[in-house]
Amino acid sequence: MKKLIVALLATTAAVSAVQAQEFTPRAYLGAGVVATDYESRVPGATSADIDTIKASAKLFGGYEFTPNWAVEVGHTDFRSADIYYTLGPVNASGQVDGRSTYVAAKFSSPLTEKLVGYAKLGMSHDVNELSAINSSLSRRDSDNNAYGALGVQYNINQDVAVIAEYERFGGTRDFGVRPNALTIGAKYSF
Repeated sequence: MKKLIVALLATTAAVSAVQAQEFTPRAYLGAGVVATDYESRVPGATSADIDTIKASAKLFGGYEFTPNWAVEVGHTDFRSADIYYTLGPVNASGQVDGRSTYVAAKFSSPLTEKLVGYAKLGMSHDVNELSAINSSLSRRDSDNNAYGALGVQYNINQDVAVIAEYERFGGTRDFGVRPNALTIGAKYSF
């Protein structure tokens, strides 16, 4: 009986060691569609109205050091939106535009055999621009902010996966892209 228990323990230890060696650190690239909303405020304006919820493109890439830990960088170029506002007695219009670039640590944990949950925490560099068409009000804000995301990943196979995530790019702004975004995308690991 002792020999059987020792054999079982040795086999379990050997299988665990093989599974740990199966993971090879690797890089990944991905693309996604980001849905976000725009702030309908303009500094100094008495009223403002803006096109809402736009879909934009996102590119990202990362490196998985372990099955649980990775580092990721990404860039989202938010589509511009038309804005109409009243500044004093003048009705004016313009466009708002924004973009964000981030770097984050990523922690992943398997939920099922193919489904993985993850969280990202890092820093983003956010740029928002307001270009007035028929007034002198133009403004550009650029700032570094905290970045965070929660998401799920469905592994189609060992190399291809689809993702869905909620992202937060810093805090509330006076104008431009709101800091909350929903992303649907795909990634390829190599």
